[in-house]
Amino acid sequence: MTGIPRGASGTTRTRPANAWRNWAGNVTARPARALFPASVAEVTAAVRAAAGEGLRVKAVGTGHSFTAAAATDGVLIRPDRLTGIRAIDRAAGTVTVAAGTPLKRLNVALAAAGLSLTNMGDIMEQTVAGATSTGTHGTGRDSASTAAQIVALELVTADGTPLRCSAEENPDVFAAARVGLGALGVVTAITFAVEPVFLLRAREEPMTFDRVTAEFEQHVAENEHFEFYWFPHTGNCNTKRNNRSAGPAVPPGRVAGWIDDELLSNGVFQVACSLGRAIPATIPAIAAVASRALSARTYTDIPYKVFTSPRRVRFVEMEYALPEEAAVGALREVRAMIERSPLKIGFPLEIRTAPADDITLSTASGRRTVYIAAHLYRGTPHRAYFTAVERVMTAHGGRPHWGKIHTRDAEYLSGVYPRFAEFTAVRDRLDPDRRFGNDYLRRVLGD
Repeated sequence: MTGIPRGASGTTRTRPANAWRNWAGNVTARPARALFPASVAEVTAAVRAAAGEGLRVKAVGTGHSFTAAAATDGVLIRPDRLTGIRAIDRAAGTVTVAAGTPLKRLNVALAAAGLSLTNMGDIMEQTVAGATSTGTHGTGRDSASTAAQIVALELVTADGTPLRCSAEENPDVFAAARVGLGALGVVTAITFAVEPVFLLRAREEPMTFDRVTAEFEQHVAENEHFEFYWFPHTGNCNTKRNNRSAGPAVPPGRVAGWIDDELLSNGVFQVACSLGRAIPATIPAIAAVASRALSARTYTDIPYKVFTSPRRVRFVEMEYALPEEAAVGALREVRAMIERSPLKIGFPLEIRTAPADDITLSTASGRRTVYIAAHLYRGTPHRAYFTAVERVMTAHGGRPHWGKIHTRDAEYLSGVYPRFAEFTAVRDRLDPDRRFGNDYLRRVLGD
């Protein structure tokens, strides 16, 4: 029925200390040991054992974060066996899923059951706990991030106690733990709100930078999900509008879909990125060609097949969440900065939106938000570019994505998050000895 087998019970699997590396390859760690628990009881035992040895504990998913949020020199908990749908409650409109379940497997299983998440990001390789803990999001006028769709969750706290939280049960923990950064405990299960599966009509269309920025508010207001990509060194953008449809389903043709999603977006783009990294002077010419390669198309399909796309070209990324009213001006400043600098940028910037939510450290907490994401091909020196982009973002009160490269610290973050102290108070209560701490959390949350 669920489409996903539960993790097998039994003795927690242990592996010797091997270096852990994230997806992009820019973060490495060497834990004392890696554990593969298959149940809440095994997670509890692992946390208690680590405490007895004075070791810190971190849970890690598929490593799609670009920060060291999950790095540790202590016990690394891998949730590969902590997977599966625990329950589907159609009357309540919820699904409860084990924390290590990849979003891809969840989406496929939900679709098979005639259900869907309301909104999602543009990739689905992450685990449900990893994605929500770092604030993964898509784009939406009214529907918010993956974490905002959580209605309850379970975590094991620093003393090895399983704790359930929701809006009614431990509400202060719930307000913080939906985007918990791994700082409050090891998440073992999440209950999401779901709805009957529906169809989305996707309209992708090239548009000039000047037009899309001038009409940005209109596009956001008129579409349930609007986003666009701007190609630096050009005046060209590619826009995407997703709106619910009564059908019928009209997915992309097999050949046309392969050309757009695999050949151009991955295969040819991989070659272009490699050439640009080797010979930066070619990047503006490559960008001019690439920005015209994807033509307009329209298709209709179930949500995860519209929201998500394969991303096989590896990169590093910085993303900031800005107040809605500041976003267009900030993007224009980034464009002007690139044009007057010697920088050669081969990856498009991605612009998405979100409504305000009530999660203490969500990047959209308390304000309507526009996200501006800057990427560079893996292995390309990124410091100069990201530093320049970050300077623009912070001038507008930007909040960095918790799983993407940034240099902000607790002093800055406490100023852009009005509920920052609420989060740290919950952390002080649940993990006073910083069992789940690491260098990244010390920087962004303080000690």
